[in-house]
Amino acid sequence: MFSATSRYAAAGSYQVTLADGSVVTATYIPVPVARAPIGWHRRADGERLDLIAYQYLGDATRGWQLCEANDAISPDALAVHELIAIPPAGG
Repeated sequence: MFSATSRYAAAGSYQVTLADGSVVTATYIPVPVARAPIGWHRRADGERLDLIAYQYLGDATRGWQLCEANDAISPDALAVHELIAIPPAGG
């Protein structure tokens, strides 16, 4: 269901029975792995997160790793950061 580069790829899932008796499958929320940044990027006004992720991590879909490295819950929250910590590529 998730691509191999998704933060949810290895998170696992579980089933929940709702009040009406229907069963739904939910995905565990992965715990972020704290890794020391390899450097910093000064974000230009309007610079897109996917382009920054591609530049440093080699994959435009890994913007979530930038969010984790900067304690930002979402890409929108990271938009207010002038300096963006760059995590090691991979993982």
